[in-house]
Amino acid sequence: MARAVGAAFRNKGRAMGKITGFMELERIREVALPVEERVRNYREFILTLKDDDAAKQGARCMDCGIPFCQSGCPIHNIIPDWNDLVYRHQWRQALDVLHSTNNFPEFTGRVCPAPCEAACTLNINDDPVGIKSIEHFIIDRGWEEGWVVPQPPVARTGKRVAVVGSGPAGMACAQQLARAGHDIVLFEKNDRIGGLLRYGIPDFKMEKYHIDRRVEQMRAEGV
Repeated sequence: MARAVGAAFRNKGRAMGKITGFMELERIREVALPVEERVRNYREFILTLKDDDAAKQGARCMDCGIPFCQSGCPIHNIIPDWNDLVYRHQWRQALDVLHSTNNFPEFTGRVCPAPCEAACTLNINDDPVGIKSIEHFIIDRGWEEGWVVPQPPVARTGKRVAVVGSGPAGMACAQQLARAGHDIVLFEKNDRIGGLLRYGIPDFKMEKYHIDRRVEQMRAEGV
């Protein structure tokens, strides 16, 4: 699916991003709340980019002949494609491309160490494209607009599968198998689903409602 989505976009035959964007525009970093505000609670304090700032970051993508950012990403996100779509303010299409390789971009957009940015060609002699912040923006916009919905299978296979361990890998495995039509039971030794996402990551990095709403989505899909 991921390759099909990427190929369909690239076959439109247009240049990706703004041709001179990487020379004209500087990296825009996500804003953190002031210390005096963030110490009042345990909630996240990194703010998502605004629409125009996200588009400017997408414009900095260099349309590399070989997208090293994509090979640097452990799950091979189709990064140049959704960078370009964000640059063009095509948020919904960007979300579709992002979801084609990543079941839970709200997790990675918050806690991933962003090896994609280390691999970015622009990082050779300048600040890399803010890939992680764009990913964060796309999925937050998707939830805000109501674009993230359950995707139950059209038909059931009649096969029942147990997935042991409900960390991000187990959750993604369960979701993909459920969407393929299997009946899935997801097991977790602790009292709630999430594994290290829930019990190993502090709330100021990722609040737990992100997990809870994905769990509800997965329940609606048959997990």
